[in-house]
Amino acid sequence: MSNSNSVRFDPDLPIMLRDGTITYVDVFRPETSGKFPALLQRTPYDKQSPNSRSTPLDAIRAANSGYVVVIQDVRGRYSSGGEFYPFVDEITDGYDSVEWVASQSWCNGRVGMYGASYVGATQWLAAKANPPSLCAIAPGVTASDYHEGWAWHGGAFELGFNLSWTLGSLTSANWDNLANRLYLSPRELEILIQAKDNLLESLKYLPLQELPDLQGGIAPYYFDWIDHPEYDEYWKAISVRESHGDISIPAFNYGGWYDIFLSGTIENFTNMRDNGASDSSREGQRLVIGPWDHSSIGDHVVGEVGFGSNASFNYGLDLQDEILRFFDYWLRDADNGIADDKPVNIFIMGENVWRKEDEWPLSRSDNVQYFMRSGGKANSFGGDGWLDQASPGNSDPPDVYLYNPLDPVPTRGGSVVCDLGVVPAGAYDQSQIESRDDVLVYTTAPLKQYLEVTGPVTVTLYASSSAQDTDFTAKLVDVSPDGYAKNLTDGIVRARYREDRQRPDLIEPENVYEYRIDLWATSNLFKAGHSIRLEISSSNFPKYDRNANSGDPIGSDRTVSPALQTVYHNTSYPSHLTLPVVPRD
Repeated sequence: MSNSNSVRFDPDLPIMLRDGTITYVDVFRPETSGKFPALLQRTPYDKQSPNSRSTPLDAIRAANSGYVVVIQDVRGRYSSGGEFYPFVDEITDGYDSVEWVASQSWCNGRVGMYGASYVGATQWLAAKANPPSLCAIAPGVTASDYHEGWAWHGGAFELGFNLSWTLGSLTSANWDNLANRLYLSPRELEILIQAKDNLLESLKYLPLQELPDLQGGIAPYYFDWIDHPEYDEYWKAISVRESHGDISIPAFNYGGWYDIFLSGTIENFTNMRDNGASDSSREGQRLVIGPWDHSSIGDHVVGEVGFGSNASFNYGLDLQDEILRFFDYWLRDADNGIADDKPVNIFIMGENVWRKEDEWPLSRSDNVQYFMRSGGKANSFGGDGWLDQASPGNSDPPDVYLYNPLDPVPTRGGSVVCDLGVVPAGAYDQSQIESRDDVLVYTTAPLKQYLEVTGPVTVTLYASSSAQDTDFTAKLVDVSPDGYAKNLTDGIVRARYREDRQRPDLIEPENVYEYRIDLWATSNLFKAGHSIRLEISSSNFPKYDRNANSGDPIGSDRTVSPALQTVYHNTSYPSHLTLPVVPRD
């Protein structure tokens, strides 16, 4: 027990969960007597770490603002007992933890939750259980569905994130807890760290289901994710999306245009705004999206691109202040104007300014189609591909490329979370990627005036393959007059899941199919003289696992085969990019 700036600190207080598991919390509270609203963070990343105590809220600042801050190691992590298995126990554990906090002598019975990434998941999963004392949450950079948009994307396995997260944060970083429960030796830790330090080789390992480094009960969930590629009951039981209509609390949602969980951040906002179980849950949703990737929240440099001082917390948005203001309204009944604020605050890249909006997506935007065109040789940026608002005729020949899983298109930036030494995230020049013959490149003429794209981005692709199953990828790029090709957003679709992520359906080789590739969303001002570019290919590795082109069960392939891909763009098969264009004065 100690004092710091009139804050009392009580470490390692026990919470017994309903099954008898003991977890531990650190508590920061005002030194003065009385009852206060509480803010709970439930983390798998060590309650004692500087990051847990300062991001996105500084515990001392919040305690000095009149809150009790409670930071908990979730079950099976660091100080807490039990076995950690992602997501599954957070529903009931979250309920029990919220109600324990509310029952303490220093709490007035009103509890909020806060935190980012998996800590955002612990909030939404607790909200699924509707603990009566939970009044508001502030989840950042987190998902609405732990299948699509977390472990999987468009039917492809989020390999770079899943494996690096498991080898690092979920296992080696929590080794003392794991070793005590499973009686593991130091040698086993050395093997795990070696796999982590040689991540690229681990990412290449086939078959996925037999990766040796995580065997022996160290991370059974990793193999369960691979064993459940469809959206089945395994995923539905922990889906937030399935419960939006039952959740009755407001939420302050924040994310980044380059964040791996952007789609979930947006969907949590939109679905709750449309379907929340109470007026306060519908009207109390807030959405903030900056130019950031998952690990750069509050930075102005994202990847290798600077987005100006407005992107940083020092000069632009003060996220801590915004979150505290949100909690002041919902937990302390402060008359601070929150109810009159516009619910959406987005950062317009290119212009590098914040703008508040009444809705998402923007009803004033127009969905404009840009058709893929070429003379049949759109391969690489040196090819003859272009984008045009004029629809193609029947004379446009298709474009053809060879997808070889042994030489996949490498990931360069984008919405990825992986070891930074292997795959950095954010905005990068794509010129090296676009020099490959297995990347089709379609580019508009230089724009004569500014063009704002804000909202959901999709690609409709008509294509055939020589394989029974394969992938198609798409990437939206902003090309400056000097040739710098800045990635904005990207997506993927696995052929067998082109229609339904619950029921796979292999394709017939050489048959033409329609594929819808969801590129999630962006907000970017394409300046005069810049060009809009679209890349089409079949791999983005190691962000996504490589499709072996065999049609075999996912994760079982020991060998891979090349596939010849044909992309059509004519009157019968009008492949196109759809952009939400916002009129500007």
